[in-house]
Amino acid sequence: MQVSIAHVTLLVREYDEAIAFYVGKLGFELIEDTYRPEQDKRWVVVAPPGSTGTSLLLARASDEAQRARVGDATGGRVALFLRTDNFERDYRRLVDAGVEFARPPVVQPYGTVAVFRDLYGTLWDLIQYSDAP
Repeated sequence: MQVSIAHVTLLVREYDEAIAFYVGKLGFELIEDTYRPEQDKRWVVVAPPGSTGTSLLLARASDEAQRARVGDATGGRVALFLRTDNFERDYRRLVDAGVEFARPPVVQPYGTVAVFRDLYGTLWDLIQYSDAP
């Protein structure tokens, strides 16, 4: 049996501003942007370039309870982990794109990591794992 997580939902305020950040600043690819008239919603999927794993479903918050959770789905903890094969290259690219880092790069036993915020304040790890187990 082969099972995997296809998408992770990330609540956003507006589709286009989220696409501008994830595609324009983080360099993700826009996989799909389909309007669903029966729900007055869009199915917006983005993923890092070349990714074959889990993608993000950018879901516009549709009521007050959801809007209150935009940027805080994990209560202030790091929510998502962006794995890289070249930390310095991707860190520099994100800094140059104006991405805000909440914590500077540090080398840990498991790899090199820095914490950044998306446009809503959601925390992400940019991480290059070491070769050590």
